[in-house]
Amino acid sequence: MLRPKEVCERLGISYTTLRDYVRRGCIKPVLTPGGKWRFREEDVRG
Repeated sequence: MLRPKEVCERLGISYTTLRDYVRRGCIKPVLTPGGKWRFREEDVRG
C-alpha cells in the first residue's frame, strides 16, 4: 500500500491534484482504521 506522498511522487503531481483525482473517482483510496488514505500499487501507474 502506498501513502499519498508516494503516489504524488510516482505520478509527478501535487497533493492537491491527488485529492482532486480522488474526488472525481480517478483514483480510489483505501481508508485505514485511522481514516488515512492508502493506495494499492496496481491502481497507481506512473
